[in-house]
Amino acid sequence: MEKQNLGSFGEDSAVRYLRRKHYTILERNYRCRQGEIDIVAQKGGFVVFVEVKLRKNDRVAQAREFVTRAKQEKILRTAGLWLSQNQSDLQPRFDVIEVYAPQGMNGPVRMEHVEDAFC
Repeated sequence: MEKQNLGSFGEDSAVRYLRRKHYTILERNYRCRQGEIDIVAQKGGFVVFVEVKLRKNDRVAQAREFVTRAKQEKILRTAGLWLSQNQSDLQPRFDVIEVYAPQGMNGPVRMEHVEDAFC
């Protein structure tokens, strides 16, 4: 249960960050048989598929490094299905938001937004 709460905390933090950056949140936790996308957002001419990675710190590796090629391919397939169900003339983009929370849900967080992280 704690891991699920931390995951929601990370995604909530990322949503607040994106809204401050004037993104429109279209959907959260889109799930289908292909996989899941944490956040689908829009800004400018892009529909942005966001993978959120929460870690305590980046001492061992940056959080983005846990978005493996296999995970990227799963996100790409899932985004394809989302796009087939949601007509859009916007250009798709794939971002990663790293959320670092050294004290868990009870302390400050640091975020790194990697735009166009993969394709």
